[in-house]
Amino acid sequence: MPEENNSCVGLNEPRLVVRKFLAKPQYEGAGAIVRRSIGRFELRYFDPFLVLDEFSVTAPAGFPDHPHRGFETVTYMIQGSVTHEDFEGHKGTIGAGDLQWMTAGRGIVHSEMPSPHGTQKGLQLWVNLSSKYKMMEPMYQEISSKNIAETTKDGIKVRVIAGEALGTKSPIYTRTPTMYLDFTLDPGTHLQQPIPKPWNAFIYILEGEGVFGQSKSSASAHHLLLLGHGDGLEAWNKSTKLLRFILVGGEPLDEPLVQFGPFVMNTQEEIDQTIEDFENYTNGFEKARHWRSESGLSLDFLFFVFGLRSIHWLCNKKI
Repeated sequence: MPEENNSCVGLNEPRLVVRKFLAKPQYEGAGAIVRRSIGRFELRYFDPFLVLDEFSVTAPAGFPDHPHRGFETVTYMIQGSVTHEDFEGHKGTIGAGDLQWMTAGRGIVHSEMPSPHGTQKGLQLWVNLSSKYKMMEPMYQEISSKNIAETTKDGIKVRVIAGEALGTKSPIYTRTPTMYLDFTLDPGTHLQQPIPKPWNAFIYILEGEGVFGQSKSSASAHHLLLLGHGDGLEAWNKSTKLLRFILVGGEPLDEPLVQFGPFVMNTQEEIDQTIEDFENYTNGFEKARHWRSESGLSLDFLFFVFGLRSIHWLCNKKI
């Protein structure tokens, strides 16, 4: 089958694949299974990205009440649904194809629990915030699947979670400049996608097998590919099956980073203050004192009674 070139703009310096990881399953939260590719020991941080998890969770497992400060979580559902609720009273269900872009800012305590039937699958990305935004008020940007910007051209479909591709833009506002593109390539297609030169970028493969980068590295599902410098990505589907992957890029913050589980700040002093704020229900965590999620109550999770020990637990049980 002849290859179709779907570039809107020619690339002068296509990026190379400089590292490749296979994300292996591990247990996180309360019995959930994730494939973590960023935020593991081989790749602690890929500025501005802190964590990338491909999660698979079946009730009663899930991610019960837990805090965040200093970054954003981006939840993109692939299959099934997850119910989200927080201590501000925000509650809803994120279904297949839906997006939730949550800015934790100065502090959120929330839960993310699966629907009671079947296995729920999705991706969660943690995006760091610059120092000027770390203590902003929490907020949400949520888009249902039917309203996500999407276009198809010559055998390539893209869902534009953030940024722009094939002439289609996302309405999501990113405080840390970010692109997040969900591509599906038919057999025999060839993609050229521009990426701002100063940005860091990676690929995570969801389905099929593809050839990526100027070096034409091949990779299959559950692999993370880090891209080197250049002005864009070239990708080929040389197989007889569909290829689906996400392309994510972001402008590096180039700021000091200190992380303690679900808290991400710039200095150790700020982390110490965050722990104090959380334990004393102050400076953004006031409503955590008397709040527990409905799912936490029904499953008898006693998260808040453990004090500092709960923070230690969360260092190894993140989403």
